[in-house]
Amino acid sequence: MINRIDEKFQELKKGGRKALIFYLTVGYPDMVTFMKLVTALENFGADLIELGVPFSDPVADGLTIQRTSEVALKQKINLKKSFLLAKELSKKSNIPLVFMSYYNPIYHYGLQKFAHDCKKTGISGVIIPDLPPEEATPLKNILKQDNVNLIFLIAPTSPQERMRMISKESQGFIYYVSLTGVTGAREKLSGTIKSSLHKIYRFTKKPICVGFGISKPSQAREIGKYSDGIIIGSALLNIVERYKNKRGLIKEVEKFTSEIKVALRS
Repeated sequence: MINRIDEKFQELKKGGRKALIFYLTVGYPDMVTFMKLVTALENFGADLIELGVPFSDPVADGLTIQRTSEVALKQKINLKKSFLLAKELSKKSNIPLVFMSYYNPIYHYGLQKFAHDCKKTGISGVIIPDLPPEEATPLKNILKQDNVNLIFLIAPTSPQERMRMISKESQGFIYYVSLTGVTGAREKLSGTIKSSLHKIYRFTKKPICVGFGISKPSQAREIGKYSDGIIIGSALLNIVERYKNKRGLIKEVEKFTSEIKVALRS
């Protein structure tokens, strides 16, 4: 059976469209609102949802995601609860779900159990920022048995040989990190994204999606011209943080999503 991420990218390619991927911290700002946000994003045109499993030492995450993770951790959101929420989402949603988690919680959960629970709860892919491909073979083989993609990141500082190796190993799509440092919305993105993507496309036919720092429709439009999709996290979570106790939250999320979607299609 085809993985839902692969199926989604095939569908997008046929339609000549780019992937719009959003990142949410699992359980933020609370479990009920989080579930509503995922449903809303799917209704407003998101193609995939990245579910960030909160962790106490998020080395790759900027201030926004650190803050949202702290709130979620205080509500006792962990990997086990993240699976329960994913299962609920999968009952009423068709959107491919991707877990983003650090390796430590997965290791302690048990690799085999983790892979089985991904399959059972509708998780189609996993991104682990602190697990390099060289050390990922045991988990990758276990995930493969349950038809779950292991997605790797390529950094702007990666040498060409490493780009080639990661392109070969990554499944579903390749996550290109648009800037050095941690996640977070940026006013300006690096001018080297286009040339870096050009290099990676020489090694692979797999979709490449760009994340870290994208916050505005103009950035989405520009990056959409030379990639297969974009990933937005902090900019969306900033809106959720600002409106979390207000009635207008879903409306603001719809406005932002629509603006990005229009820009990506133009």
